[in-house]
Amino acid sequence: MKRDSRLSGVLHVLLHMAETNVPMTSEALANMMKTNPVVIRRVLAGLREHQLVCSAKGHGGGWQICRALDTITLHDIYLALDKPTLLAMGNRTEAPGCLVEAAVNSALNHAFLEAETLLLNHFRSVTLAQLSEDFHQRMQARGFSGSHEHAIFPEE
Repeated sequence: MKRDSRLSGVLHVLLHMAETNVPMTSEALANMMKTNPVVIRRVLAGLREHQLVCSAKGHGGGWQICRALDTITLHDIYLALDKPTLLAMGNRTEAPGCLVEAAVNSALNHAFLEAETLLLNHFRSVTLAQLSEDFHQRMQARGFSGSHEHAIFPEE
């Protein structure tokens, strides 16, 4: 099963946006993420519906984060992405006729629910401000100062 990396990708984009004081175009963001601008626009449109980002058209337009970083949690972004599947594992069949499989499903469903609850609670406790602070600490540890551009885009 293919992993859903949208949350990771969106967090990457948002942290890049947080480092700029000007709107970023879909083209610039797509170039950083090595994807098509349409993909960026589609994802950011969902975030705009949840009032996490704002956009402006025309010269000087683009996308910006429209809330304080400390008010946006990973859970907010997860919801804006329409709650992607958290776990790749599942039951072989959802309505088994076999009592052995029913017992297996019961045990697994309980474990899956506990894991998802733990993960979602963690998402509620992590903000973009915390991720940004982590980035800045990593940048400082590597000796970057002044312009963030070289620290942000070394391999991109």
